[in-house]
Amino acid sequence: MFKILRKTELAPDIWEMEVAAPQIAQKARPGQFVVAMADERGERIPLTIADFTPDAGSITLVVMVVGTSTVKLSRLGEGDKLYALIGPLGHASRIEPCQAVAMVAGGVGAAPVYPIARAFHQQGSRVITIQGARHKALLFWTDRLASVSQQHQVTTDDGSAGHKGLVTETLKEVLAADTQKQIGCVYAIGPTPMMEFCAKTTEPFGVKTVVSLNSIMVDGTGMCGGCRVEVGGRTFFTCIDGPEFDGHQVNWELLTARQKTYRHQENCAFEKTLNTRTG
Repeated sequence: MFKILRKTELAPDIWEMEVAAPQIAQKARPGQFVVAMADERGERIPLTIADFTPDAGSITLVVMVVGTSTVKLSRLGEGDKLYALIGPLGHASRIEPCQAVAMVAGGVGAAPVYPIARAFHQQGSRVITIQGARHKALLFWTDRLASVSQQHQVTTDDGSAGHKGLVTETLKEVLAADTQKQIGCVYAIGPTPMMEFCAKTTEPFGVKTVVSLNSIMVDGTGMCGGCRVEVGGRTFFTCIDGPEFDGHQVNWELLTARQKTYRHQENCAFEKTLNTRTG
């Protein structure tokens, strides 16, 4: 069970894995995640379900190598099995009826954005997708996102593909051009600073903005308390109350500080794992 059926390198240190998980595939919805373990000594790592195919009994995960656990996952190959896979977890995205929706995908955020954009597309909403990355080599799933978008724009920090600049610049232009106020919601998923500044960009326009805070989660069950986040002056657990929240209500300063709490220990473990030879 949980066999890796297909593994593809999408970009440097970014891997797509199709995993056999029939029961999870049947129940998965956009916005939800799974908790995976590479081996019996590995930590529990939350990963957004990037795609799911109930007929094939499989789900798709996109893994970016950023620490010890993701290194272990990246070293597994086709035919190997995950030690554990639990899900689907978290609240699904609320695909509410609206004339248009803007999706902002930063870096690896392209993976969790895709099933949400597809759901809005399937219900008949006009989907505007802004996909950004530091440079061209880090872009992936552009064709997938374009296939579920009436408008798909690419931005790169260095101008190596699409528009040179930040996704927030393009987002501001899109909202300013929406004179008839058809865009009912903005979804922004990517690095924490990107999501924060997307929320700040949309605030003057008064457009509802949803962000996904998966990156702060640890065990994914609410027991460790590591994913506490302040939203609207109240404390929530991202894994059981989210992972999606109102971006205008998130205490971004506190969230950023919490993500740095164990940075030293994480870096030490990461370096040790990279220096460990695979068997």
